[in-house]
Amino acid sequence: MSPVSGTDVSECQTPTEFNQICFGTTMSVAVGFEQLLDLEKGLEMRKWVLSGILASEEAYLSHLEALLIPMKPLRAAATTSQPVLTISQIETIFFKVPELHVIHKDFYDALLPRVQDWSLQQCVGDLFQKLASQLGVYRAFVDNYKVAVETADKCCQANAQFAEISEVCKQQSLLYKPVDRVTRSTLVLHDLLKHTPSSHPDYTLLQDALRISQNFLSSINEEITPRRQSMTVMKGENRQLLRDCFMVELVEGSRKLRHVFLFTDLLLCTKLKKQTSGKAQQYDCKWFIPLADLTFHTIEDCESSPIPLVQDEEIDAMKIKIAQIKNEIQREKRTTKGSKAMERLRKKLSEQESLLLLMSPNMAFRVANRNGKGFTFLISSDYERAEWREIIREQQKKCDFSLTSLELQMLTNSCVKLQTVHTIPMTMNKEDDESPGLYGFLNVIVHSASGLTQSLNLYCSLEVDSFGYFVNKAKTRVHRDSTEPNWNEEFEIELEGSQTLRLLCYEKRCSKANKTKEDGEVTDKIVAKGQIKLDAQTLQNKDWQRTLITMNAIEVKLSMRFTSQEFSLKRMPSRKQSGVFGVKIHVVTKRERSKVPLIVRQCVEEIERRGMDEVGIYRVSGVATDIQALKAAFDSNNKDVSVVMREMDVNAIAGTLKLYFRELPEPLFTDDLYPNFAGAIGLSDSVAKESCMLNLLLSLPESNLLTFLFLLDHLKRVAENEISNKMSLHNLATVFGPTLLRPSEKDSKISISSQPICMNDSWSLQVMAQVQVLFYFLQLERIPTPDSKRQSLLFSTEVQQEQE
Repeated sequence: MSPVSGTDVSECQTPTEFNQICFGTTMSVAVGFEQLLDLEKGLEMRKWVLSGILASEEAYLSHLEALLIPMKPLRAAATTSQPVLTISQIETIFFKVPELHVIHKDFYDALLPRVQDWSLQQCVGDLFQKLASQLGVYRAFVDNYKVAVETADKCCQANAQFAEISEVCKQQSLLYKPVDRVTRSTLVLHDLLKHTPSSHPDYTLLQDALRISQNFLSSINEEITPRRQSMTVMKGENRQLLRDCFMVELVEGSRKLRHVFLFTDLLLCTKLKKQTSGKAQQYDCKWFIPLADLTFHTIEDCESSPIPLVQDEEIDAMKIKIAQIKNEIQREKRTTKGSKAMERLRKKLSEQESLLLLMSPNMAFRVANRNGKGFTFLISSDYERAEWREIIREQQKKCDFSLTSLELQMLTNSCVKLQTVHTIPMTMNKEDDESPGLYGFLNVIVHSASGLTQSLNLYCSLEVDSFGYFVNKAKTRVHRDSTEPNWNEEFEIELEGSQTLRLLCYEKRCSKANKTKEDGEVTDKIVAKGQIKLDAQTLQNKDWQRTLITMNAIEVKLSMRFTSQEFSLKRMPSRKQSGVFGVKIHVVTKRERSKVPLIVRQCVEEIERRGMDEVGIYRVSGVATDIQALKAAFDSNNKDVSVVMREMDVNAIAGTLKLYFRELPEPLFTDDLYPNFAGAIGLSDSVAKESCMLNLLLSLPESNLLTFLFLLDHLKRVAENEISNKMSLHNLATVFGPTLLRPSEKDSKISISSQPICMNDSWSLQVMAQVQVLFYFLQLERIPTPDSKRQSLLFSTEVQQEQE
């Protein structure tokens, strides 16, 4: 009888009655029929989960019993004149196995009748709580595991009879089963708790059991991981998982998402099967290559397989959609929780981020098997490609290979358990309390390198992550013929949700040496590489932070300083109005008696003289000290500035031009017109968009308009050399869009929508809109401006200089 209602609970026919009587709650009459069905399904689902647990326990008990079978005769033989093992060895190898068998046999025997006599009110939480309280036995087993394996190996070598017994255990990985069981038990509790209503008496008990299991699991996780990655092959040798990750494979011109597993003796490429209801996750083997047979394709092998590139504007469109969906999710969080609308948005975000990660990488990583059949992966970073090559080459020195078709199937099936990377690296997979990364500008000074054993022509390259993949942002000069290069070069790098800074040291090679390089790329040799996490707490201080990246014997000294987006959005007018930086453009042109500022004309002329073929011109950062020197020369009206420029690296000149536009107290497109440009670019009707955009452009003040037209013509000429400089119109729009359009401080927080949204996402959307505006004008073949303004522009840039 229920102590609450005096009613026999066995008479309960529905979940409603059960909740009213056993749980001491009164379910409202207003509860909908759909909610009742959901509750009933949830309670019924508990039975199916528990049935699965019973099946799993049966299999586990059989494994423990298989371990105990040889233990008994071995123990009996130990007291005879011809022992196979000593008592001490037996106790070490089979340590705590009998105790574990007793614990799980008791658990199984108690759980089985409750599941067989199932009802909606059935309780099992006490059994799981008791099982969790006995995890101390597992602690002892795990602590002894390494010693047990080592002892078993030594005994196998010393005793042929035990080696035969041990071979059976090894083939089934029996000694590892208890270690694996710890992880499985925690997952099982997760599933059971998910299908247990919070009002059920089991709920609190299961929560307690899960808490104990999770705490225990985290305490031994570092010890479990390397053992979990081992798999036994027929010879008794360990096949160990070295690394795994999601990669993009190029298959007959199409991009395919793969999960790639690198073992100690082979490279396995798999595809995740579509998961059907009720079935566990599974992989399909697409292909594999024994490491002993694996080679890296050379440039000659790759000429017939070009990489289909995705247009930059397509990538940008994906980023815009991602930012917009994230904004919608932020708004939805403020209004409701757990809604179907939120689920739909998360699904859309997952689809867009998956598509971006599928389409963004363009760097080839090609491998081939013994017969010359090649396979091509596309990755985003030279750092990642070098990592794969290094670990494969190192393993090739010591690998041995043996794999039957049955073993291949078993290995592929085991990948579900072995995988260390469970999700694609997307923001969708981040928890709410995880860092979204840094947004703003990172100033990096590359000081020097030490530890080189021979003199090299060395330079450094810097990469940061954005939207889940890495992008090259800057490179130092080549420091020639030195074992201790000193660069002391500063770079300013824009961060978009970045969490990691990577540094690669390259040896500069002559063109002849490059011709035989792999992957169809003419590249220099990577000497060393390393990375550091960009920690918001450490970088919050506005002072320079000194750090050291150690890469084997080579060390590179860096200094870093971070400026958050909140401060980087500011346009601050200069106190020194006699200069050109931070001074309104019409003030400068009036003083110089020209329509386009002298700094713009001179920088453009120098870049067009010797920088049109420079790879990454305007994208690759120039040395900050050189940029500051040029800034000072222009601000002081140095008559020899043209001579100074000729001695500067062309990237520093490009950086000076960008800095000039970025430090204008008001953007070239003006604060007043910026919201209109941002709105017009979103118009769907192409005719209306063109009319609106051109009218807005012609509304700019004359000096702003003519300066923009002068720069626009220059950028188009740069893009005409895209084959050599790798700078497309979209790349140039990405670099210059925010520089020319970003509003000054008073308007820097203009929102794309009237609804409050996350500042990071708002900033991303604004930046993307600014890129789109400039890209639109760059794509126009001709801008119909009044002839008088065109003539004025030509006169101001050619004739006016003679008058001066």
